[in-house]
Amino acid sequence: MTETVSRRQRAAGTEAALKQAAREVFAERGYLNTKITDITAAAGRATGSFYNHFASKEELLEALLRDMLAEADATVVDDAEHDADFSKRSAIRWHVASFWQFYQAHLPEMIAVKQAAMVDPELGRRLQQIMADDDAHLVEHFGHLPTPPADPLVTVSAMNALLEGFAYTWLVVNPAQGRTIPDDTAIDLLTDLLHHGLTG
Repeated sequence: MTETVSRRQRAAGTEAALKQAAREVFAERGYLNTKITDITAAAGRATGSFYNHFASKEELLEALLRDMLAEADATVVDDAEHDADFSKRSAIRWHVASFWQFYQAHLPEMIAVKQAAMVDPELGRRLQQIMADDDAHLVEHFGHLPTPPADPLVTVSAMNALLEGFAYTWLVVNPAQGRTIPDDTAIDLLTDLLHHGLTG
C-alpha cells in the first residue's frame, strides 16, 4: 500500500513538474518554438516520462488550461464581491478585472492558447470547448439585464473577443514596443464599453 502511494506521489510530482516547466519554457521561447524535450529538460525529467502523463504538447496545453480555469472558478466562488447582475456597472467591472488579472497571471499560457489555435484549428476548437463552461456562466448573468440579448452565446463571443483582443494588444504586443496602459485604465475602458453595450 505504501509503495502504491509513493508511486502515485512520484507520478503527481512529475506531472506537476512538467506543467511548471512548460509554463516557464512557453514564457521563454513561445509555444510554437517549444519542443517536448525542452519541457522535460527544464523539468529535470527523462523525455520518456512525458508520455506517461501526456500524449502530446497539445494535450499538456489542454491540461494547463483546465487547471487555470478550475483555479479561477474557485476564486469566483470564494469572492464575496462577485455579483451576477450585469445591469450594474460594478458587476461588469468585477468580471472585467477578474479577466484582466487572470490574463496577466497566466500570460505564457494565454499566448500559447492563441498561438496553438492559430496553427491548429481542431485544437483551437477543443480549447474553446474547455472554456464553454465559463461562457455558460456569463450567459446566466444576462438574465438581469432590462433587455437580455436574443442570442446570448453570440453576445458572449463578442465580449470574449473584445477582452482577449484588448488584453493581447496591451499585455503582449504593445509592451514589447515599450507602450503600456495602467490596469485601472484598461479595466474601466472595457467596463464602460460593455456596460453601455449591454444596458443601452
